[in-house]
Amino acid sequence: MGLRLGAGRAGVFHGPGSDEWKSAMAKRDPRNRTGRSPLLRGLAAAVLAAGMLVASAGPGHGTGAATPVPGAQFTPLTAAVMTHPTPFVATDGKTHLSYELLTTSSLPSSTPLRLDRVDVRDARTHRVIGSLSGQALAEAANPVGDPLPGADGYTPAPPAPTPTVIQGSQQWIIWLDLTLDRGQRAPEVLEHHLSGAVLTPSGSSAFEETVQATPTARTAPLNLSPPVRPGTWYSSESCCGNTHHRRGLGPINGRFDVPQRFAIDWYRVGRQGQTWQGDPTQLTSYLSYREPVLASAGGRVVDVQDGIADNPPPLTPPTPPIEDTVGNHVTLQVAPGRYLLYAHLKPGSLKVREGDRVASGQVLGLIGNSGNSATPHLHFQVTTTAEFFPTDSPPYTFRQFRVLGQVEPRLWDDNLGLQPTGVLPITPSPYAGFHRARYPLDREVLRF
Repeated sequence: MGLRLGAGRAGVFHGPGSDEWKSAMAKRDPRNRTGRSPLLRGLAAAVLAAGMLVASAGPGHGTGAATPVPGAQFTPLTAAVMTHPTPFVATDGKTHLSYELLTTSSLPSSTPLRLDRVDVRDARTHRVIGSLSGQALAEAANPVGDPLPGADGYTPAPPAPTPTVIQGSQQWIIWLDLTLDRGQRAPEVLEHHLSGAVLTPSGSSAFEETVQATPTARTAPLNLSPPVRPGTWYSSESCCGNTHHRRGLGPINGRFDVPQRFAIDWYRVGRQGQTWQGDPTQLTSYLSYREPVLASAGGRVVDVQDGIADNPPPLTPPTPPIEDTVGNHVTLQVAPGRYLLYAHLKPGSLKVREGDRVASGQVLGLIGNSGNSATPHLHFQVTTTAEFFPTDSPPYTFRQFRVLGQVEPRLWDDNLGLQPTGVLPITPSPYAGFHRARYPLDREVLRF
């Protein structure tokens, strides 16, 4: 399933040119009584030219008064991290950190800025562990509310324009997907160094800022049993790249979430590499249809929905009401603040009721095509709440599986049944072989 969905503690300072403003600027350079280091001279000139008030970049999404501290600076961009970054190991053997930086320009709408580089650093050592600049930054950043490029799933997204220019007062999201080499431990705290230039009619003024010191999770992701029976399966819309799951920004109840960050859509694959055979307009042509789904861990059933009809494949159905987005589903609580969601189930196939205790491997229901789904598949993920909206999406791993190959083109529920045949174009994978406690990457074909 792919959703079709399209900061900081705010400390307001006195205006540019005031005594308070000059004092705050002076603190940035004790050797300069006027506080006019080259960097600050440029930013101060841009601030004065724009006649603006700016806000500090602080932790979290809350608001409240903030007092200047040693080292404080006016920042043209504020930033907020939208989740608790959790390291996980994927089938490439590397440790990944996948999360988002929600940035807001503090400049007036008439004053754009150019974002040249984003460095993610170890906050203790300031060592850079990941960087985005140029085309890579352009492809990893977009204004909030803009449609996802290449969202039709058929054609690659066109190259994003460079340089990355953020209009004044505009909010952008930067999608961060960092990989660490084998054996490299994720820092305990991350910091984000942004650099670029404020653009004014008289020229540009360079800026640098370090924002959002963010602790990483030290608890390992859930290590789960398969959510489906043994066999060959295709993992679609998995992390980490430009997919509807990874970049599905949801404005829910007045705030942004990425509720499907690590969701995977599972499709049964036959001996000839087929996901469907025969007539793709028939539900029974899809090998996933009516396949059992299994509890990946023992737990308690906390949410059940049934009675939503399967959609006729293969065309994308009308967007359902928000409460029916995941269709017929089962949600299990398996740990404090950790839930397993099984979505798009066949109506009338659910085997459990709310309040039931289930064991790992127990059948919960059958795969269907209900909710926001075009072709039968299981949408599976870990959530932080019993409800799909609002929720966060933390990573997880599976105890063991074997990678058999990969699929290069993006084939997902909206276009899978529109292919000339149902046979997947499976090619060799550099990560082929047996894996333990790993997260499957996007478009891998594997055997549980």
